Amino acid sequence: MADKKALRKILKNLKQQHLTHLADYSERVMQQLMKHPRFCSARTVMLYHALPDEVDTRTILQGFHESKKLLLPVVDGDTMYPVCYAGADGLCIGAFDIREPQGKPFTELSTIDLVVVPGVAFDAAGHRLGRGKGYYDRFLAQPELANAYKIGICFPFQMLEAVPTDIHDVCMNEVLCGE
Repeated sequence: MADKKALRKILKNLKQQHLTHLADYSERVMQQLMKHPRFCSARTVMLYHALPDEVDTRTILQGFHESKKLLLPVVDGDTMYPVCYAGADGLCIGAFDIREPQGKPFTELSTIDLVVVPGVAFDAAGHRLGRGKGYYDRFLAQPELANAYKIGICFPFQMLEAVPTDIHDVCMNEVLCGE
C-alpha cells in the first residue's frame, strides 16, 4: 500500500507539471478511443464524467449519447453502479464532486460492451492504479461484466513501466494514452 500511496503522490505532482497540456492530451486520447474498433462496434458503453485532472470524456458524451447507450457511474457509499446518461442537463454533483446522472441503476450489466476506465497510472500489461477506494475494482469484478471489454485511458505521462498490484485489482484489456 505504501508503494501505491507514494506513486499516487508522484503522479499528482506530474499532473501539476503538465496542466497546460491536459486538454490536448485529452483530445488525442478521445480521438484514439473514437476510432477504436471496440468503441465503434459497441452499443452500450460505460464511461465516466472526468474530474479536472482526468482525461476529459465530454467529447464522447456530447457526440454519442444519442447513437449509443452511454452509462456513467454513480457512487453510493461503498458501491458504484451505472446509470444511463441522458445529456448534461440530467447531471448533478455526486460523491467526490463528480457529476453523476440521476435515475435508476442500469441493471443489465451483461449487455455492457465496453467500459472506459480512468486511472492514476497504468502499465502496458493493463494493470491500473486507481485513487485507492476500490470502486472500479469491485464494480468490474462482477461476473456479469466478464465479457465487457475494459479500456483504461490516461495521459501519456501516466503510462508506467510497471504498476504495483494486489490480488483484487482488475486488469484492463487495453490502455490508451493518445500516443
